[in-house]
Amino acid sequence: MTRETGELPLDWSDVERTRGTRVRAGNAMARTRASLLDAAVRLIAERGTRRTSMTDIAQAAGIAKGTLYNHFRNKDEVFAALVEAEIALIADECRGLELEDALAVAAIRLDTHPALRRVADDDPAALAALVGAPLEAAGWRVARACAADVLAACGRDPRGAELVVRWLASHLAAPDPDDAEASARLFAAVLPLRVLATV
Repeated sequence: MTRETGELPLDWSDVERTRGTRVRAGNAMARTRASLLDAAVRLIAERGTRRTSMTDIAQAAGIAKGTLYNHFRNKDEVFAALVEAEIALIADECRGLELEDALAVAAIRLDTHPALRRVADDDPAALAALVGAPLEAAGWRVARACAADVLAACGRDPRGAELVVRWLASHLAAPDPDDAEASARLFAAVLPLRVLATV
């Protein structure tokens, strides 16, 4: 339908071309966003959060600073998006694994994540703010949703996601990659099984 008349256009080729353009533009925006987040995580691992500027992120991504501001208004927005993206990456690594293996992989990734370790060393207050963010914050919501998905795929009650996220958050503050597998085994043993529906 045309916006002005409410009628269907006679030439559908224009509609299809517009639709394809929007899809390509959406893909380009997603690629740009991914490049920006990749640059941000690399810079944080190298320099920390305080010494990483918006200009640095744009330059490292090979993107104009104005384009960066089309995606993120400030560093806090970049860092919030980065937290969500990194959680999703870890969850993707855990899908298809047995529960104790998935927990161990997630814990080890958090224990050894270069950007997280740099933040912990250089700016412990920023790490404390990350861990102490309100439970309604997007990062916590994404983490709970990812944990619920992995639990359900492993045949466990997805309502245990909050426990999993809290256990994994302990690895942010007190990393121990050498003990991650053993503690994951113990933790997996105490997580509730899937509740069976009763008739």
